[in-house]
Amino acid sequence: MLVDSHCHLNYKGLAEQQEAVLERARARGVTAMLNIATRESEWDYVLAAAERHGDVWASVGIHPHDADHHPDVDTAKLVQRAAHPRVIGIGETGLDYYYDKSDRARQQDSFRRHIHASQQTGLPVIVHTRDAEADTLALLGEEMGRAAFPGVIHCFTASDDFARKALDLGLYISISGIVTFRNAADLQATAKWLPPDRLLVETDAPFLAPVPHRGKTGEPAFVADTLAFLAALRGEDRDALGRVTADNFYRLFNKAAP
Repeated sequence: MLVDSHCHLNYKGLAEQQEAVLERARARGVTAMLNIATRESEWDYVLAAAERHGDVWASVGIHPHDADHHPDVDTAKLVQRAAHPRVIGIGETGLDYYYDKSDRARQQDSFRRHIHASQQTGLPVIVHTRDAEADTLALLGEEMGRAAFPGVIHCFTASDDFARKALDLGLYISISGIVTFRNAADLQATAKWLPPDRLLVETDAPFLAPVPHRGKTGEPAFVADTLAFLAALRGEDRDALGRVTADNFYRLFNKAAP
């Protein structure tokens, strides 16, 4: 069992050949894929793919890059769209201070709206964070104190300390193909000790294709390569780790549970 817990099937590079992309994933043992929305204009497309394919699920959310352009996407709108039977997560959302494509205060406000939707629906919030560790942890901790909610730090690249504090909040951590990169020693060190019951794997396709596919368009089939690298890094059996990460996915995203 392999699950790609985060991909963008509607993005350029995958959308034009979506059926073939899905077949290649299935051929490598991928049994489920979570198709992530990053702006409101994508929601219908993401949902349509999930409606067509039983092994594709959907999220609804606004990426922090697009927070400035979605002031009207409030908690109520997220909750309403999350009622769809194929929507299993809220996001991706979070804070990105590396690119600062949206005002930081608006990013924080949007992030809170998504967390409130998670609190109301029980669906996990899918968190993006880059160069914003302190504010991300502060906001997550404040909202967790108000009302507990499930969630995952997607495409984890933050510090070891951030990982420990996120785990203390009850969050899961998802590892992408970045872990296979030659310059990812710090991430590899963290990935070695992450508790097996809080670990997910993802591609973030069409981005971040892992070794041996560097330079290519990423796709869900490549989660098999990331998993194989991660298993070797941790000294674990590949198939066993695949089952563990799949079980974790269905525990966290329990609306999709068989």
